[in-house]
Amino acid sequence: MGIWRLGGLGMADIGVGGAAPSLIRASLSRTGKWAGSVAFISGAVGDVLNPLAPFAAYIALVAAVAAAIIAIAIVLKLVLAAKALPALVFATSAAAVAGGVYAVQQETNSQNGVIAGLVPAIAQLQQSIGIVSEKVAKIEQTVTQTQKTVEEVKKSTDTVAQKTDQIASAQQQQTAQGAETQKTVEAVKKTTETLAAGQQQQQVQAQKLQATTELIAASIDTIAKGFAQLAAQGGAIAEPKRPDEFYHNARVYELSGDMLNARRSYLAFAGFDVDAIDPYTRFATLLRVQDGKAGAREVFGALADKGKALSIKLVHILQFDDAQRLDKLNAFIAANPDFAPAYYLLAQEFSEDRLGSQTLTDKRSEAQALTKFVSYEKDGGLLKYFVDQTQLADWLDRSRSRLAALGDVLDPTRFAPSVTPMRSNQGWSMTISLPEPATAISWRLGDTGSFTDTGLMALNDQRTGKPMPNPSFELPDSTAATTIAIKYLDIRGRETGPFDIRFDPDAALQRGDKQILDQFWTSWIAFDSGGNHGLVYFTQMLSYRCAIKEVHYSLNGAALDKSLDIPPCDKKDPYAIPYDAKGYFKVADSVKSMSVQVTYTDGTKSPVREYKRQ
Repeated sequence: MGIWRLGGLGMADIGVGGAAPSLIRASLSRTGKWAGSVAFISGAVGDVLNPLAPFAAYIALVAAVAAAIIAIAIVLKLVLAAKALPALVFATSAAAVAGGVYAVQQETNSQNGVIAGLVPAIAQLQQSIGIVSEKVAKIEQTVTQTQKTVEEVKKSTDTVAQKTDQIASAQQQQTAQGAETQKTVEAVKKTTETLAAGQQQQQVQAQKLQATTELIAASIDTIAKGFAQLAAQGGAIAEPKRPDEFYHNARVYELSGDMLNARRSYLAFAGFDVDAIDPYTRFATLLRVQDGKAGAREVFGALADKGKALSIKLVHILQFDDAQRLDKLNAFIAANPDFAPAYYLLAQEFSEDRLGSQTLTDKRSEAQALTKFVSYEKDGGLLKYFVDQTQLADWLDRSRSRLAALGDVLDPTRFAPSVTPMRSNQGWSMTISLPEPATAISWRLGDTGSFTDTGLMALNDQRTGKPMPNPSFELPDSTAATTIAIKYLDIRGRETGPFDIRFDPDAALQRGDKQILDQFWTSWIAFDSGGNHGLVYFTQMLSYRCAIKEVHYSLNGAALDKSLDIPPCDKKDPYAIPYDAKGYFKVADSVKSMSVQVTYTDGTKSPVREYKRQ
């Protein structure tokens, strides 16, 4: 109804001017017929299409708004009234017709429109339009679903693409890993092949080395035989070519005093790099005589650098001085433990000829080295190291002679210090016996604690030329059973020991008393001593009774059917005779002899001793 009001207001407002009525009539006469028809048709179409949407209301609203705008433009003289009125008439008509249709639809509550309720053909047309609408809706729904499906497919496609990329990446990684694995396999294969080749090469080298060793051994044997034949012939070889010939010439020139040619021949022999010890030791002796030890060391140093023979390297070591020589020799033996000549040369480092005087340690070191050297003699194991077999025989003779002189020095139970305890009424006096001269002695009770030096005596030891160490020390009589450790310094100042010695006071007392009784057995019995006729004294046995278990005797050769009354041992004052002890007994004048046998505390018995009366 508001729309119709809008149209009425517009017409009233337009009629304000003086020329307006005539102008309006003219516009209606020209425009009214077709404008009304078009407006009616628009309303009918909107009513028919009402199932789809309220088109009548849309047309009425749009037309009313257009009419209002045109009317305002005419009033404000924005446009010419003559030109704008036809449009105003059309807009007003359309608004009126469409508004009326919409009003009737609302009053009748007709969703399909007023005309469809009156005309069945229109209803069928709406059904067709509805079918189309349903189809369009279905199509839209299908399109929507399709769009969703497409989006889902797109998402799935993206997911598949991602998975594909991941799979491709994984495949690339697997391919890369496969390549790396292949490279590793190839590297391992190459390494294995290299190791196998190395092992084969080592095996070949070992075989070559074995063959070379056998060849060298055979060569030395050949050289030795050739040298022996040449030595039997005598005289120098005019044009030497073989190593045995050069060595033969060197010996001939050396014996004749031609040291220059001897030296040349030795150097020519060394050029063959023969691994035999005796030619080089002789050559070294010649060099020391001519050039001194430094010159010999220089010559053999150059030979050792050029050659491979161990004999040359060993003789080079011998040209060094003292401790340096010994250290190098020990290192050589550690690196070449089966090179037999080295042990003989090592023994010389500890020999009496080299040192002048030997300590027990020196003797043991010499004996160990010589024993090792001689052990290689079995099955001709030393022949391959010597060209001159007489030199080998000399080394073996010297070795056996020295081992015989050294005796059982390698016996670990021998040559150890000992302690001899001697008990007095004041305590123990301990006397130390050493297996060799010493420059200092020290002792200790028990397994721990510091050592006590025994000090020096006021006289020199002729064996060392130094003050003699005190060989004894004192212990109180209350000393219990324990271990005494003894150590000393030998003449080279090397500490030897400590040696643990077991000390048992009771056993020591009995052992000491027994020793005295056995040593001075003639004093056991005394007839008529001091002018006391008819008395037999056994005072000495009472004094050393701590070693006695029992004493049996007989008179005039009868069986040992009597026993002496021996008081028990007093460990605190062992040599004091008890005041109530009777150290004698009376015999008749007819007794001419007495037989005695002592049973000691250790279970042993003395021989039957016979004492005659004077």
